[in-house]
Amino acid sequence: MRTILCYGDSNTWGCIPEEGEGPARRFGPDVRWPRVLRTELGEGYDVVEEGLNGRTTIWDDPDEPYRNGKELLMPTLLSHKPLDLVIVMLGTNDLPREDVTAGDIAEGAGQLVDEIVHSECGREGSAPAVLLVCPPPVGRVPDEFRGAAEKSRVLAGHYRAVAEQRSCAFLDAGAHIGSSDVDGIHLEAEAHRRLGQVVAERVRELLGRSV
Repeated sequence: MRTILCYGDSNTWGCIPEEGEGPARRFGPDVRWPRVLRTELGEGYDVVEEGLNGRTTIWDDPDEPYRNGKELLMPTLLSHKPLDLVIVMLGTNDLPREDVTAGDIAEGAGQLVDEIVHSECGREGSAPAVLLVCPPPVGRVPDEFRGAAEKSRVLAGHYRAVAEQRSCAFLDAGAHIGSSDVDGIHLEAEAHRRLGQVVAERVRELLGRSV
């Protein structure tokens, strides 16, 4: 059995796109892209969903605790080891930070890659493989995300460079899916389905070579 960890934010958790304030609602398990990934891969794979609304790459949120992706990464890896592959799709919640550039966000994601590579949470104490996924650009967004759209459109190039520097696999989600027109941030059901399929294709390539 090959074990894959999907480490992300509300778009991994499965938040339903909605306008306005209110408690987040979640797509059912069969809609969310990690479960689509599991279905596409078939027997012999265990896919762990680890999505948290508001999760960042490496930054704390003074209004919402426990959202720093770096602080929670190692306990999560240790909880689910041995891991064959860790898929990281974070960065959207970093975009509204005025003092953080697209390059800074990519470097934050790179720090997570470094943590995974040195975690010894793979088979027999080895390093799990890593797939770094750049989230799709945001669309029409609420005021608190003002300025995020411009950064999000150049994020993929920075993520690609970080992945190349660290010799890890890379996927530009924005080349295959877009954010919802409803809130400009979250994924519609069809985008979850397509993302799960695209990631499955990439996983077959990676694990076929590395495991």
